Order: sequence, then structure tokens, then C-alpha cells
Amino acid sequence: MMTRSGPPSTPDSMAGIIPQMPDVLSTCRRIFECDDLLVLDKPAGIALLADRSGAASLWDALQAERKSYLVHRLDKGTSGVLLIARTQARQKMLTRLFNARQVGKFYLAKVVGQFPAGKTLTIDLPLKPGRKSRYRVAGQREDIVRTTLGFRLEKSVEGGFEARTRVRCLASDGSHSLVLAQPLTGRTHQLRVHLSWIGFPIVGDHLYGRPQAAEQTADRLHLHCHRLVIPGYGSFRSATPFTDRVSADPWP
Repeated sequence: MMTRSGPPSTPDSMAGIIPQMPDVLSTCRRIFECDDLLVLDKPAGIALLADRSGAASLWDALQAERKSYLVHRLDKGTSGVLLIARTQARQKMLTRLFNARQVGKFYLAKVVGQFPAGKTLTIDLPLKPGRKSRYRVAGQREDIVRTTLGFRLEKSVEGGFEARTRVRCLASDGSHSLVLAQPLTGRTHQLRVHLSWIGFPIVGDHLYGRPQAAEQTADRLHLHCHRLVIPGYGSFRSATPFTDRVSADPWP
């Protein structure tokens, strides 16, 4: 029979051995808070839900503070405005608004290339799951055509999910552009896929476009949820962290 010498392991005696979970919630600025709603300014690189990296997730920290309910998501690399319901009733109400497409969602993105300027364009390209956790346009790249209104598929396709995005160029230096994007639908990776497939991949996107190209390489995904407009609550904004790289006021 094996015996162990020394005092038994206790939380105090293990304190120097078990690493403490980083307080990821403290990295998020609280834009608004009331009894049933929390609005955060999430930085890039913080995962909302647990992923394969094993790093602490924002969701774990939120639940440790108070019972919370998921309303919508931001990718790990995406920064900006994030809504968290604090009651189930508020979650149901906000989910209905998102499903009814009554929430105004506005993102800023720095993309490769000189995006067409002068008017707001609509990207109307259905999406479907692709390979290796990616998504793709439900059609061929060569079938995407530019019209006076935006981008669409020249041929009709089956099996794709409707996906529409309004995009306006705010500034460009020739090699990169700052664009304001409003997803009218809520498909996974919608903005990243749409912008990449029309030839303007987001800087720092390691899944779409040409991630190894010098003009797309960056230390973060340059996609930021700048503003959410919620009926009954108003508008919540977050200043974008990368507009200084393309000189422009994001709301001219």
C-alpha cells in the first residue's frame, strides 16, 4: 500500500501550483448595464465561448459573475459591441428582434484593395458551409457579377442560405480601404466571406482571402462591431481601434 508523506492537498496548499484563470471580463469595457442587459466592448482575441485553445472564455467569466444568456455572437478575432441578456425574458425579446432583422448592426473593416467609392453597394450572395469550418458562396466565383447596385450571382443556385450585406467605402489609400458594413442577414462569417469573395478580404483574416499575402497580414482581424441599434434601448457604440491606419472619420 502506497502512502503519501506531508500534509494533504488543500486549496491553500495548491495555490502556488494551479494557475489562476485570467479575468477576461475585466478586459471588456462596460458600455451599458441594467438589471436585465449588459453591453460590453469586447477586445479582439477574446473568445466568447470556449474553444480548442483551452484559454479562458468570456462566457465562463460572465457566468461566474451572474447568470447570463446568449443573444448573439462575435468571432474571437472580432472586437466591438456585444449584448448579454441577464434574464431569460430579455434574451427571448432580443432574440426575436435579431430573428426579425430589426436590430441595426454596423461594422467597420479594413480590407485589401481600393473598394468602389461613391455609393452604398449591396452584396447579395447566398452562403453555404465549406471545408474545414469555413463558409463559402453557394455558387462559383466566376459567376459573381458587379451591377450598379452591388454584387450578385449571375446564375441562380440551389442549397444556399440568403445572405445580404450593405457596404460603403469610407476611405482608401489605394492599397487598403476602410468600409462600413451592415449585414442585413446573420450568417456565420457573413462579412468575412462576402468581402473576400468579391475581391476585398479583411486584413488579418487567416481563413479567407490570401492570409499569407503581405498586404493582408496583421496581428489581428480588422473587423469591429462599431454600433448596434436596439429598438427600445437605442444605439450602443464602440470606437474602432484601427481607424488611425486609414485616415477617416467612420461616420462622416
